[in-house]
Amino acid sequence: MEEVQASAELRKAANTIKAAILQSQYRAARGVNREQLSLYFGIGRYISEHSRKGYWGTGAIENISGQLQKDLPGLRGFSAANLKFMRLFYEVWSQQLLEDAVAGGKSVAVAIDLPEAGKIDTRLLLVPNRQPAAIEFDFEAFLGIGFTHHMEIIHKARDVAERLFYIHQAFVNKWDKYTLREALKADIYHHQGALPNNFGGTMPTRESALKAVGMFKDEYLLDFINVEELGERDRADVDERIVENAIVHNVKNFIMAFGRDFTFVGNQYHLEKYGHDLYPDLLFYNRELAALVAVELKQGEFKPAYLGQLSAYLRVLDAEVKKPFENPSIGIILCKSADRSYVEFLLQGYDNPMGVATYRTKAQIRAVLPTEEELRMAMEE
Repeated sequence: MEEVQASAELRKAANTIKAAILQSQYRAARGVNREQLSLYFGIGRYISEHSRKGYWGTGAIENISGQLQKDLPGLRGFSAANLKFMRLFYEVWSQQLLEDAVAGGKSVAVAIDLPEAGKIDTRLLLVPNRQPAAIEFDFEAFLGIGFTHHMEIIHKARDVAERLFYIHQAFVNKWDKYTLREALKADIYHHQGALPNNFGGTMPTRESALKAVGMFKDEYLLDFINVEELGERDRADVDERIVENAIVHNVKNFIMAFGRDFTFVGNQYHLEKYGHDLYPDLLFYNRELAALVAVELKQGEFKPAYLGQLSAYLRVLDAEVKKPFENPSIGIILCKSADRSYVEFLLQGYDNPMGVATYRTKAQIRAVLPTEEELRMAMEE
């Protein structure tokens, strides 16, 4: 008797979700993504309320998914795994999205009672003028990225602030899911704006200085570079050339690692002043900063002389290449290692905006991993 009641209950649940799907599909001609996210949020809420409190038994979500596939042949996106993702989507964001809203500039409570029996509220995310008050929340960006993006972010970003950062970046920069994965892998949230720099005292305005601080990371993961084949040759010289050539041949990957709005100008860019020839390793232009960006690659640890060399490049760039409407050229040194406090102290003696970042290559990443022999020995212990 109990099995019959359970089967009827799950059938009822599948019918309820099916009705919500069909209702949402009718509105999907406009705002497909917004509608889909709101649908998934509503379904996630329904599943959460019923599955977390013991109303459904083991395997209920799998049974519901199977019933949906039978009732709506060809339906995609409603596997048991995706239904659980919808539940997670709701549970992660429900507090921020349902507890507070702004009306007339004041925070007011929003009711979060369950909808009437047998129905799912698929419009929860589409309430006009909704704006959570407790955190800085870009609702347009939240609704502007796909469900797959949200799942990537939820699984790989640890807290609300970090998740909101990746949502905003994915929306503004129109990242596909692969670019988003690379950004999450590189952990750009924790490296944004962290590099030692002198932007605050050298950029023309506070706004441009803040933009520059937020644009660059303190460490870059250049895992498309492989220097393992060098052997015993002159590593200092050869490594820098290999890094430079690898970046040139993988310039799209490098720009993805470097940040948004960068355009590649050239490598070993020729500058001339008073009969002296200069060759910055890499030259970019950043639209957001409205500035040329010279990047110098160094194989070893940071040395003070690198700042003097980079400063010379920037002075000539500003004198000979920079347009009148552009901001001062920015210089970035990329090296294997640097003492942050030492770099910050030295940078204050220069008038050109500069920063120092480090990078890791595939060989460096492998160097910190245990060897196959070490793993075998550890397993035998």
